[in-house]
Amino acid sequence: MSIYKRLEELQITLPPVATPAAAYVPFAQTGNLGKNIQTEEGKAAARAVAIDLLGTLHAAVGDLNKVKRIVKVMSLVNSTSEFTEQHLVTNGCSELLGQVFGDAGAHARSAFGVAQLPMGACVEIELIAELA
Repeated sequence: MSIYKRLEELQITLPPVATPAAAYVPFAQTGNLGKNIQTEEGKAAARAVAIDLLGTLHAAVGDLNKVKRIVKVMSLVNSTSEFTEQHLVTNGCSELLGQVFGDAGAHARSAFGVAQLPMGACVEIELIAELA
């Protein structure tokens, strides 16, 4: 099945790539600042970041069907020192990649808690993909 058909079935529309505000390549940011965000809200934010990443990947390669495999995801979760569910937040991204790419979406992963992210984002995710 086409990746775009899966996205359509999941009712996901890819956004245009964001224009960088400084000297870096495009990145995705979503969510609110603060230690009061619950794990499920963070998971939803990670899913939204995954959608932004798919938009960026589409812009980079022109066709998501060229993706042979999602190799790795690295997730930085804005966390207090007491929060230990970074892996559950990151599931929002990982689960969507599995839904979109099937077996090719199974990937290695790192999830870290950090004291702060640029512009107060609650989660920032890096994705490495192999192309056919």
